[in-house]
Amino acid sequence: MPNGLLEGVTVLDLSQGIAGPFCARLLGDYGAEVLKVEPPTGDYLRRVGPFFHDDPHPEKSLFFLVLNLNKRGITLNLETELGRRLFLQLVERADVVVESFPPGYLARLGLDYPRLARHNPRLVMTSLTPFGQTGPYSPFAGEEIVSYAMSGIMAISGTTDREPLKHGGNQAQYDAGLLSAAATAIALFSAGATGQGEHLDVSITEVVASTLVGNQPYYAFMGGIQGRRQPKGTLLANPMPCKDGWVIVQPGGGATWEDIADFLGRPDLKDPKFSTNEGRRVHGEELDAILLDAIKERGRWELFREAANRRILFGIVQDAKDLAECPQLASRGFYREVEHPVIGRVKVPAVLCNFSLTPYTLRSPAPLLGQHNAQVYCQELGYSREDLVRMRQLGVI
Repeated sequence: MPNGLLEGVTVLDLSQGIAGPFCARLLGDYGAEVLKVEPPTGDYLRRVGPFFHDDPHPEKSLFFLVLNLNKRGITLNLETELGRRLFLQLVERADVVVESFPPGYLARLGLDYPRLARHNPRLVMTSLTPFGQTGPYSPFAGEEIVSYAMSGIMAISGTTDREPLKHGGNQAQYDAGLLSAAATAIALFSAGATGQGEHLDVSITEVVASTLVGNQPYYAFMGGIQGRRQPKGTLLANPMPCKDGWVIVQPGGGATWEDIADFLGRPDLKDPKFSTNEGRRVHGEELDAILLDAIKERGRWELFREAANRRILFGIVQDAKDLAECPQLASRGFYREVEHPVIGRVKVPAVLCNFSLTPYTLRSPAPLLGQHNAQVYCQELGYSREDLVRMRQLGVI
């Protein structure tokens, strides 16, 4: 049985941060041989916390650990002439290059896609940047909150009485990594059929904007602009506090409004004024008060089990501890344990989707900085150990 659907594919991961490394990791998760190519100082994510046991060590960044599973690692200084020659040798053996440099940087080094394609016409190159390779914003730097703001998603997040809201975490980066991995796989399929690779230009901001499938047609079709939620009368289908956390009760599914009233133990919810969506909107503040009173002394898991029995759409706001102990995720093998040479054994979120014939395999932890230099440069490219020492002395690796 193969290690994955992409077994036999070789990926050079030049990218740093989250989006590009996540894209390359996903390719490695499903069989590709991924080589992480870092500058001699390392990916900057190695210096970003949280760190294992709060020790700011370049091998203990938990972000770097999770985003670089199933990869080997080398160091290479592309700013040197020899470094560029070494990289072109690697390109000749590769199927994919993933990079996240500012637009124009690789062209200034003579390593842009047209040059690489002359060495390997089947090569697929995936570039991830905040705004893409072209357009008036392409030279601009970006960050997670910038992508949220510029994509339009912040304009509809939160309530009207407060400033626009950014979601927690780095979801724009992960979304871009997911889309880029899928796009790269499609380009690989095409390259296999035609013998011709291509350059994929991914704008992280556009990726987020593309998820607003309801928001943008409002304006395109009707000239309407969707706003944020009203601050009151909005608890239904949004988080509500109960005795030990936050829960969501959503009308719909297999339950009627009467079923929800019975579930909450509040006959007053059966008043006809609450029986329709419009009525619940008009009487939202009164409805909120009833909902809060109905669940304030009830536990979230008690509510969850009863809602499931009644076929009511219901959710619990889970934190990291809840997810780590989640029986649903455990049953699907979402988390896996990996043995890291510096950190030791650690459980990581790993499996994003399950294939019936090629199950996920966690083959290796994130590489140490330059861990596979000797293997790649000496055993695979044919350089001697003395060459390796000289390249290190010259700052090439």
